[in-house]
Amino acid sequence: METREPQGDVHAPCRKLIAELKAQFEERVAEQDQRIRELEARLNQNSRNSSRPPSSDPPSTPPRSPKPPTGRSPGGQPGHEGTTHQLISVDHVDEVIPVKPDRCEECGYRLSGDDPSPLRHQVTEIPPVHPQIIEYLLHRLTCPKCAHTTMAKLPEGVSWSMMGPALQAMVAYLTGKLRLSKRAAREALEDLFDVGVSTGSIAAAEQAVSQAVAKPVEAAREFVQSQPAVNGDETGWRQGRKRAWLWVATTPWVSIFLIHLSRGADGARALLGQFAGYLTTDRWNGYNGWSLRRRQICWAHLIRDFKGFLERGAKSARVGKALLVQTQAMFELWRRVRDRTLAPSSFKVYMSPIRQAIEDLLRAGTRCGESKTQGMCDMILKVRPALWTFVRVDGIDPTNNAAERAIRPAVLYRKGCFGTHSADGSRFVERILTVTASLRQQGRNVLDFLTQACVAAAHGRRPPSLLPTRRTLAQAAR
Repeated sequence: METREPQGDVHAPCRKLIAELKAQFEERVAEQDQRIRELEARLNQNSRNSSRPPSSDPPSTPPRSPKPPTGRSPGGQPGHEGTTHQLISVDHVDEVIPVKPDRCEECGYRLSGDDPSPLRHQVTEIPPVHPQIIEYLLHRLTCPKCAHTTMAKLPEGVSWSMMGPALQAMVAYLTGKLRLSKRAAREALEDLFDVGVSTGSIAAAEQAVSQAVAKPVEAAREFVQSQPAVNGDETGWRQGRKRAWLWVATTPWVSIFLIHLSRGADGARALLGQFAGYLTTDRWNGYNGWSLRRRQICWAHLIRDFKGFLERGAKSARVGKALLVQTQAMFELWRRVRDRTLAPSSFKVYMSPIRQAIEDLLRAGTRCGESKTQGMCDMILKVRPALWTFVRVDGIDPTNNAAERAIRPAVLYRKGCFGTHSADGSRFVERILTVTASLRQQGRNVLDFLTQACVAAAHGRRPPSLLPTRRTLAQAAR
């Protein structure tokens, strides 16, 4: 009888194929789960757990947690210095009208005489405004000797523009300081001053003012680049059909703006030049050209990142919660230094264990098992020296709030005008933002400065300066 050799497992290929398909399916499911978690995390981002601005928060964003009640009643607190309107000196009052009662309001007896200290009440009114229109008659006279006809030239300081320096300054104030559109500025001039101009004349006036303040703005740029500490930030912009970025660098007295087509190192260098002081920014890599020992990373941005950790699983949430606790303790100490109730030397001592705890937590975050949190912790540790510059160097703020406050008007400007059409338009925007921000910091009048600059340009004189005076700096030091 013929015997057959035992055959192998005929189902082995099928089981192998099934195992491979199962592995591929599980891998695909894991990828999809990871993708879903990333999309949900992105969907849940808002201004409190990421670097997104508050204006991007959707209506579904939960309201901020209310502050704990202080037990104080609303309004000004005892000891608060009032800000009531102060009466103007009589020397500067245009008209004084005495008002006396005729009869006693109780018995009707006729009254006479004067009150040695009457109650003063002042009413401010704006009189009707009429533009001053000056017409120049340029005579053309023929020489009786050679028969050549000569036409008179305009007086010094008078250009062929239909706008005088004060009107040019007003246009720049309306479109630059108040951020009105050209059409809205045209309507405001007509309604307020009975001046009729075209939108093209508005644009021409902007360029005239831009040229008038060019030198003061350049001096302000050199001033900022020479300061020991600067805060920097950037936001999106459009120049024509191109994507651009609006940069800001701010100091306590002067802020400068720049519109550049690059958000990288080229844009940062164009703004800051050879700046060698301490630079406070977020973690954007455009600032990587500066040494980490000369940078301060914004802790307000880091706090939002730590809040994002709370939404990504148990281990990530534990790390985020512990980081927020340590950060809160750090800021409580910093506020005491700012309020001069804690010496900087003591602050450095108290910060040593907090710094060590935060760095240990960040290292633990790189092993928490949540990929996004691990990557963020690793990224923060790479800039570790720039986290603690405010501890090493007196006078450095741990946040970049100064630059964010300075750039907020520029963001509102962009939302209203949607960018600029040309490089000349961008120069006007960056210059007028530099002027208005710097003068606001110094408590100076913007319209007066613009008028003086336009008058100086018309007569070929030296323009006014945007830099703080020595007297201003001395008063601030005192």
